[in-house]
This record gives sequence, structure tokens and C-alpha cells, in this order.
Amino acid sequence: MVVPETLPALRRHYLRIVTSLLLLAAPATLAAAKTAGPPACGKPQHLNRIVGGEDSTDAEWPWLVSIQKNGTHHCAGSLLTNRWVVTAAHCFKGHPNKPALFSVLLGAWQLGNPGPRSQEVGIAWVKLHPVYSWKKGARADIALVHLEHAIQFSERILPICLPDSSVHLLPDTNCWVAGWGSIHDGVPLPNPHTLQKLKVPIIDSAVCSRLYWRGAGQGAITEDMLCAGYLEGKRDACLGDSGGPLMCQVERTWLLAGVISWGEGCAERNRPGVYISLAAHRSWVQKIVQGVQLRGHSQGSGPTGRRGRALGARRARRAARGRGV
Repeated sequence: MVVPETLPALRRHYLRIVTSLLLLAAPATLAAAKTAGPPACGKPQHLNRIVGGEDSTDAEWPWLVSIQKNGTHHCAGSLLTNRWVVTAAHCFKGHPNKPALFSVLLGAWQLGNPGPRSQEVGIAWVKLHPVYSWKKGARADIALVHLEHAIQFSERILPICLPDSSVHLLPDTNCWVAGWGSIHDGVPLPNPHTLQKLKVPIIDSAVCSRLYWRGAGQGAITEDMLCAGYLEGKRDACLGDSGGPLMCQVERTWLLAGVISWGEGCAERNRPGVYISLAAHRSWVQKIVQGVQLRGHSQGSGPTGRRGRALGARRARRAARGRGV
């Protein structure tokens, strides 16, 4: 009988074939890994949400980050790439050159229970817009945060898109804000600090300029600002929401229309939230942030869907007077 000799020989033969195939496949695998780009921006992988509710759902806004100061939530921000976050410049008032005081928490839904799949990374340095003046309600209240190291994308950590030049948001277009800020003026979000969301319509810039007119030719709303919210008050962003995103969906993709900047009080009548427009500062961001993704193609629209009770009277969330610090 020769079977005892034949089986090992066949095994060795098959092993050589499998090894050859693996070696042939390896270059293709490496090439694919090298050419794989970042995930598509503005596309959450978990799309379920509580319509008209208060809490967001886990991974609903995967680009939203918590900027922590000395280990405590301080401001919010939006992830643009695996190394860059955009937020409000005033979040670093008094400490623009002390990045060691700050860190960025990504992938968290509840700050009180961020979970093992969240990531925390230090800040290498902060780039403030060159014309920002540190005054309350100043124009160009925007900053770019460079992370100490590249983060790993996941279903909970994804970038948001910037609007390209084709995007024009008309008044009454419904957008969203989200954050971990106060639920009333002086009333912090209770444990476990679940991420909140609120639908807000875009307000006509001329209307907003009249609401915030200071007299004697002193207009508070500059050309790089957007207003959104409800003239009757009761619903808005609040203290601790500074730097967070104003998000608008265009052709099923979420775009970062604005950064939460300032307002007067929290959800007061005729005092809507004021945001720094990303469209106005798109070229500045692109010069600094390599790999930021732009999307667009829609010319804007009126109200889409219900105007969302969202957070109701209890969820009065808006960045007050230089919002979040």
C-alpha cells in the first residue's frame, strides 16, 4: 500500500498551491489598503431617530465631538477629517496657546457613559481665524483644532461634509443642532448627559439683522453669520453648545452649515441662535485642512417635513452670550 506516502505528498502539494495564491493576492490586498480613502462624509451608518423627541440616538451624529477642558465638557465641535475638528474660536478664550488644557472626546452619545468605543485624543494646536477679535458676537468666531494623532473612523466616528458653492439655504429650511449644553439658562443637562438634538429653521438674514439691531448703524449680524431658531423662543441651543454644528441635509447628505456662536439669553423671544457660516469661511478651512470633503448640488428648499417640536419648552438650548464658556 502506498496511501501513507500519497496523502502527505498531496497535502504538501495543496499547501504549495495555497501559499502561491496567498502570495499573489498579497500585493492586491496591500494596494487596496493604500488606495482606500476616508469614509464618505455626512453619512451616518445608523439612521434611526426619535422624531419630535429630545434625546438623539446612538451614532446619529457621528461627527459631533465634546471638547473637554480639564476633563469636563466645555464646548462641542465637528469632525472634518481624522486629524481636524472645527469649533468656535471663543471656546479657547484666555487659553488659545494652551492646548494641553483641552482634549477631544469622539464617538460618545452619553458623556456620563461614553463607552469603550469612544476615543479621547489630545489637542496638538488650535488655529483661530485671523480676524477673530475675542469680542462678544465677533465675526469669524471659528477655530480649527489639530488632534495629536489621527483617530480611527467607525460607525460612531465619521466626518461631516462642508457645503460647496452650489448650496444656498433659503429661509425656513429646516436644519438641526445637537449638543450636551444646558436645558435651560443655568440648568445643566442631567446625568447621563445624553446628546440632545433640535430641529431649527433658517431665519432670513434681514429679519435677524432687525432683531439684533443695536441702533446708530450698529448691526450685530455680520456677513458671515446665519440665524436659525424660533422667534417665539422656547427652543434653541444654550450654554455648553458652543462650537457645535448647525447641520442641514442636502441630497441625503449632512452638511455643516454653521458653527454655534452666540445669542442673547437662552431661547428668549426674538433672540434666535446665531451661527458662523461655513460657506463664508470655506476657502480658509480648505487652505488649512487637507482632505476635507465638500458636497452640494441643491439650490436650497423651503421647510422639509414637520417643524419639529423637538425639545419643547424643557429643551431650551442655545449658546448664550458667547456661548459655551
